[in-house]
Amino acid sequence: MRTLQRAVFSLLPILTALPALAQAPPPPPPPLLPPAQLDSLVDRVALYPDPLLAQVLAAATYYNEIPDAARWADQHHYLTGQALAGAIQADQLPWDPSVQALLPFPSVLDMMASDPGWTQQIGSAFMTQQQDVMDAVQRERAKARNFGYLFTNSQIVVSPGPYITVLPANPNFIVVPASYPAVVFLPPRPGFVVAGGIHFGFGITVGAFFRPWGWGYNSFDWGRHVVVINNAPWRRAWDPGRVYAHPYAAPVRRFESPRVEERHELHERTPAEREAPRRGERVPREEHRERR
Repeated sequence: MRTLQRAVFSLLPILTALPALAQAPPPPPPPLLPPAQLDSLVDRVALYPDPLLAQVLAAATYYNEIPDAARWADQHHYLTGQALAGAIQADQLPWDPSVQALLPFPSVLDMMASDPGWTQQIGSAFMTQQQDVMDAVQRERAKARNFGYLFTNSQIVVSPGPYITVLPANPNFIVVPASYPAVVFLPPRPGFVVAGGIHFGFGITVGAFFRPWGWGYNSFDWGRHVVVINNAPWRRAWDPGRVYAHPYAAPVRRFESPRVEERHELHERTPAEREAPRRGERVPREEHRERR
């Protein structure tokens, strides 16, 4: 009996504090970032084609889910097309569909997971300053275009303005450009060949298999400052007390943990397979199959 009384008394401070904890105010939004800081924040993704950029910004608002998703994408990188779409569904993944939409792009998720501070900052900025983030992207694109680095080629179509769109030449093939902000957003040095400032050799085929996650229905209305994901405006804002549910096709949803048992082989990318996309180069072969 005394042991039970001692246990109850030891819990009293916690029980007394519960009402206060339940009524605790939500955390304040992050401070607003000035234009120059936003320019620096978006420069690594500003030249992504519009459909990919839209997905990255939306997924970054769930920055805490990115590391696990990046790990899953890395371990399943050898799956493509229908096999990959089927694996995403079969594994009943617990992440928001906007994060799941990037699973065909392990190099993009790896970039986001390897710099969690940047991912959280751009995700938070997109929730609190969506219009300002879009304006920053336009400013950076204007620099790259005016300095001669950003132009239409066999992989992308760059509009002349007034708002600069970057669209894939083939809507079903999304390139992941590799560029160096210290180069493409500054005037070229004398004698520098600007055509080599951005590399477009790596990309991912998306098509009907990935339509449920919004691919084919992502865009920007730059004039009205609207980001469209899966054919609907992205409305997630900084509101810790509100659960945001963006409309996706019925088969796509966030599953509750714990996950079902893994049904696929796990093969992480080799160093060579990771490095090629960072240089904007196509991965020459699937190395794990050659090691069998």
